[in-house]
Amino acid sequence: MTADHRIGPPLTGGERETLRAFLDYHRATLAMKCEGLTDEELRQRSMPPSTLSLLALVRHMAEVERAWFHRAFEDPDAPMVWSDEIDFQAAYDASASTRAEAFGAWEAEVERSRRIEKAADSLDTTGYQPRWDKEISLRMVMVHVLLEYGRHNGHADFLREGVDGTTGA
Repeated sequence: MTADHRIGPPLTGGERETLRAFLDYHRATLAMKCEGLTDEELRQRSMPPSTLSLLALVRHMAEVERAWFHRAFEDPDAPMVWSDEIDFQAAYDASASTRAEAFGAWEAEVERSRRIEKAADSLDTTGYQPRWDKEISLRMVMVHVLLEYGRHNGHADFLREGVDGTTGA
């Protein structure tokens, strides 16, 4: 990993600004955990039979961004990124994936999510979660996605250490 260029969340500020900043901080953390590794290193699995790898996490988070922002606020029928049906596990098979493929999809979904969030009038704006057949608020989505990043960045810490011994951040 190179120097830490993440921008930390504000120490004071409004709810929306804080949620947005924490999401971007965690997005940057995932990217930072993958810096400087080859495609082969990014595909290195945690332990058999698990398919968990850094590249699998990037692919999974592309699905998370799509499912919780795009599908909930723009198109509930939008296909998932890596599967025709709602199968979040499909993203974890990164055996034939590359950094360019995974990061290209993830970065596109992150940009779409940012656009959707910024266009919403407030955190109380509601969307529709097709998997639950329920309306959900933008606030709930941002908190949920933030928790997903927090959990998976913890996995990324261990995965990165297993690849080359790098720890920190």
